[in-house]
Amino acid sequence: MILHAEIFLFPIEILLQTIINEYLNKSYCLTLVTETPFDIVIPISFTYIIPYETGNLTNQILEVSEMGCSDYIVKMREPKKFMVSFDEVNHLGNTRRSDRKVIFLPYDENQIGLQNLLDILKMKPTKFLANLLLVLPISRNISGCILYDLVSHRFVGPDEKSAQPLYIDRWNSCTRKFENNSNLFPHDMTNLYGKTLKVAGFTYKPYVLLDLDPTVEPRGRDGTETRIIEEFCRWLNCTIELVRDDEHQWGEIYENNTGVGVIGSLIEDRADVGITAMYSWYDEYVVLDFSTPYIRTAVTCVAPSPRILASWEMPLLPFTLYMWLALLFTLIYASIALTIAQGCSSDRVLLTTFGMMITQTQYSAGSTWRIRSITGWLLISGLVLDNAYGGGLASVFTVPKYEPSVDTVQDLVDRQLEWGATHDAWIFSISHSQEPLVKQLISLFRVKPAAELRQKSLTRNIALSIERLPAGYFAVGDYITKEAMLDLTVMQEDFYYEQCVAMLRKSSPYTKKLNQLVGRLHESGLMIAWETQVSLKYLNFEVQLEVRLSRSKRDIEIVEQLSLRHVVGVFIIYVTGVILSILICIMEILVKRKQTIQE
Repeated sequence: MILHAEIFLFPIEILLQTIINEYLNKSYCLTLVTETPFDIVIPISFTYIIPYETGNLTNQILEVSEMGCSDYIVKMREPKKFMVSFDEVNHLGNTRRSDRKVIFLPYDENQIGLQNLLDILKMKPTKFLANLLLVLPISRNISGCILYDLVSHRFVGPDEKSAQPLYIDRWNSCTRKFENNSNLFPHDMTNLYGKTLKVAGFTYKPYVLLDLDPTVEPRGRDGTETRIIEEFCRWLNCTIELVRDDEHQWGEIYENNTGVGVIGSLIEDRADVGITAMYSWYDEYVVLDFSTPYIRTAVTCVAPSPRILASWEMPLLPFTLYMWLALLFTLIYASIALTIAQGCSSDRVLLTTFGMMITQTQYSAGSTWRIRSITGWLLISGLVLDNAYGGGLASVFTVPKYEPSVDTVQDLVDRQLEWGATHDAWIFSISHSQEPLVKQLISLFRVKPAAELRQKSLTRNIALSIERLPAGYFAVGDYITKEAMLDLTVMQEDFYYEQCVAMLRKSSPYTKKLNQLVGRLHESGLMIAWETQVSLKYLNFEVQLEVRLSRSKRDIEIVEQLSLRHVVGVFIIYVTGVILSILICIMEILVKRKQTIQE
């Protein structure tokens, strides 16, 4: 029955059936974009699209693409319209696949040398599609047999030859056999034959280091992510070409699908891969492709170190604010009680009450049991409070007391301390958060030039963002110097953690192979080893050591000898009291003299 059915099939349908059975039988879903019907058996899920106009075709392809149909068979009078819509869908849709297959069939089998199909190879979207196949009828002999050339683009090799036709095989409609039995989709990305891989990045230690001394590094570049790309091209036999926009660093995307920096280079197809601490940002994921994460990093800050409290505060430190308020309340309450006990007489009440609270002797114990009771309880309370204060004061004078440190996000927000970096990429990962604390944190972020950050790092009025890396090192900007770190301390709490990825064009043919390489690097432990090697070779070891030990270097001298600095506060209180006493004495003399004159 099958042989009988094939008698009524056109040669192009027999060839197409052969290709589907051999190369598309494992596709998740197949889409036929055709203006004429096919009479073939498709062993997998498929859908039909009947194109009418480019705008409508884009919507149709987008709908099936979002359902997972990423392989296409196209038979149109104007096949270029499909490639235009296909590229638009690639940017609009959310489906990503590196090994998409597209087969173009001739619209009219009687037309020899279909130039409109060959012109597809010169289109820009074709540069990013590895598995492309053109079916071209070339001749018809006397017996009616048709020969079909199976053509693709070179894709691999030198850039100037990548768009040239690559004649893969030939099929005879009479023998129903291929001449060479070649693989019709030969570009499996295992060997790129020196194809140029354009990589966007900028110097950011230890991820990417550029413009190195050739005597130190022959290629003039190094870094943990640079080594990933170097290994990738060594594995696939490609050539690296750097695309740089150092001024804009990570860059940004504009509404018209243009941009600057690393991200802009990817959006505008100036680069194939973007590296340099690119996190898994949502806004970028919508328009780009991500590799498997290869570095887990955490973002935190180095904040101004807590300083020793001013000496005038030391007499107040043994008790907390609430304790001082409680003492004030006790003084007032005891004074009122003593006033009532003395028959509503306020004579010497405050002095007597204050004296008993600081365990001073009294000239009289009182004439009634009420006064004696109040006096006794006040003397006991004063004895306890005086000893507690004395013990606390001794501790304050011998153990240094520091300001509250900035250890958490809450501490940073409570102090309204600004934190900054050279680019707002540091807040991309938290910009969509709805948590009030995170919103306050974002409002305190400032973008400043490196020179200004270097200057402000010495002023104690800004925190500077850094990264904790998995091998124990820190990604520290060059604007954080050793001199600045002497008065900065790394925070205990991380703002957030992120996964570093390489960014590529949506459905880039390189994504699958890059993911395989990242998996192998993780399995071998090379990512940790590379971080250690690059950090020891290129990072400022003194700054790294200052950051790592910033929380422990001030614990060396816990106890110190008493000096004049410790008792300045006591003398300030004493001098203040003497001055107030003299002023009150003068006021009393003047008031007494005025009363005498009036009498």
